[in-house]
Amino acid sequence: MSKYLIGLLCVIMLCTSEGCRRRRLFRNAPPSPTADTVSVQAQTPIRTDTIAIAPVVSSVDPKATVDQVDFAYLTAKSKVSFKSKDQDINNANVNLRIDKDSLIWLSVSGVGVEVARALITKDSVVIMDRIHREYSVYDYASLSQRFNFNLTFGLIQSLLIGNLPLPQEPAQRVKNEKDYLLLRQREGKVMVDNYIGEENRKLKKLLVVEQPTKNSLTLDYEDFTVLNNFLFPYTSLVTVDYKSKNDGQPYQTVLRIRHNKVELTDKNPGFPFSIPPKYQRRP
Repeated sequence: MSKYLIGLLCVIMLCTSEGCRRRRLFRNAPPSPTADTVSVQAQTPIRTDTIAIAPVVSSVDPKATVDQVDFAYLTAKSKVSFKSKDQDINNANVNLRIDKDSLIWLSVSGVGVEVARALITKDSVVIMDRIHREYSVYDYASLSQRFNFNLTFGLIQSLLIGNLPLPQEPAQRVKNEKDYLLLRQREGKVMVDNYIGEENRKLKKLLVVEQPTKNSLTLDYEDFTVLNNFLFPYTSLVTVDYKSKNDGQPYQTVLRIRHNKVELTDKNPGFPFSIPPKYQRRP
């Protein structure tokens, strides 16, 4: 798999850099949905919903109401930088398209050439490697079991656009934490701390800690800019701290996503995704 895609998958999967390596990640991949070719073209009708802010927890705790991004379709042109103990990628180009609650489409390119494409649906994730002419398919159940975290399409979508990643339960409350409101949640063996801005009610920081390894992922949202009457984070900084299973030493992986252009639209931008028959399926 292209090195450009490895960094992007680290965000999508909420895993350590070791867990994101292709040969280990796809070792137990499920059968492909078709024998040789996976082909998807956008068929969803053009929507006419109004773009608005939709608080998701106001019925639970009004003090913790988070302004959520609501849209029909989202498109973005972004730069991705990734640094780990093995790799150093600077400003790879990424095109992102989202059909809300349905599809996430990613195209990664370097030096003007597309190197990888990914299609994320509610059921599966398909990765196409243009450089090596191969592809991989896997489902959320196997990934969730591997990473001890309930990985879903909704979670990935929330992380990409800065929405609250997990729904708030009635018993969960917030507390003041310096300049933030802190909402603490647990998902299996993972503790999730959501830091919410007191003034703008936007998710500013996310801290995910896995027990008992203490491996952690910190996601900082920055450069909030008004977009269609709501604040959208144009920069996301991901820091993963983990202890290697191979040598027992601590390591850090850092990923930064900078959006150059973000648009919300009611018109379907299209989600072309067709794997050539000659591409090999990675086991």
